[in-house]
Amino acid sequence: MYVNKNFSFVEVMRFTGGHIVWITAWATLVAAIFEFTHWEWLHIPWLPLSVIGTAVAFYIGFKNNQAYDRLWEARKIWGAIVNSSRAWGSMVKGYISNEFVTSTPYEEAELQSIYKKLMYRHIGWLYALRSQLLIPTSWEHITQGRHIRKATEKRRARFGVGLLDDDVTSAELQNFLPPDEYERLINYKNTATQIIDQQSQDLKTLRAKNIIDDFRHISMQDMLNEFYVHQGKCERIKKFPLPRQYGSSSFIFVGIFIFLLPLGMVAEFHKLGDFGAWLSIPFTVLVSWVYIMMELVGDYSENPFEGLGNDIPMLALCRTIEIDLREMLGETDLPPGIQAKNGVLM
Repeated sequence: MYVNKNFSFVEVMRFTGGHIVWITAWATLVAAIFEFTHWEWLHIPWLPLSVIGTAVAFYIGFKNNQAYDRLWEARKIWGAIVNSSRAWGSMVKGYISNEFVTSTPYEEAELQSIYKKLMYRHIGWLYALRSQLLIPTSWEHITQGRHIRKATEKRRARFGVGLLDDDVTSAELQNFLPPDEYERLINYKNTATQIIDQQSQDLKTLRAKNIIDDFRHISMQDMLNEFYVHQGKCERIKKFPLPRQYGSSSFIFVGIFIFLLPLGMVAEFHKLGDFGAWLSIPFTVLVSWVYIMMELVGDYSENPFEGLGNDIPMLALCRTIEIDLREMLGETDLPPGIQAKNGVLM
């Protein structure tokens, strides 16, 4: 997630600079052909070109609106995960007690051990969920060809590679899951799902020992079900892309418009004088860049779990929840919060 107030000129150029090169080359080629050959048939009347440009703008606007909805929904889901996680911590501490124990009461240290196990396992679920959401899909940028992968890796390096390595998740899971559980749960196809199921099994054991009553058991199970709902919503966004007939068509339409644009611009600017055709180049580049920028903004917003600079800061949110829950346990040796690097919070 980009956290600076505005993008700098350098960052904008890093984002779109490669496209400016070929747009400039194409606009210059058309202007040179028109200027040196005087082929009047080369130009396109402005009216049909403006109609195409208007239609493309509306189409990109629709795509960007849908892409933003996916991004904002993903952020709301993780906001709900934060709230539910804090509620889970309060439930664990408030509901698990000796109040309903009919035999020998448990020592405070034993209760604290139960609190820690349930809260730590939940923190493990957070990191496992994050790791699963970062697995690349075929429609994301990190899987679309060698050159795009290299550009993506450069962006990740600029934003701090260490925040994106899966080693982070592996290390965190080992810290928050007992060794026997880690070895068993990590081998499941959906580790996050199985972690919540393990929480449910522990609640059943606590109910059997009368450490919680029926009402509290049901309430805590409902909270686990809520975590399943949050996870399912994230997986829906991750595993179902913005329909490609919308995502791909806008790219094609922008390409067609940019291809035709200098053919209309050059004739209009030629009316200004002998060197008017050359003046069409910067204006063609400017208009084309605006359309390319709109296309790229939507394209890089539609998949909020890629792990790129404009995505949901899942690592920062996981660390925030981790700190909150560990403070509930009375711990003071806490990890630092995740800080933004180069204006990007991961």
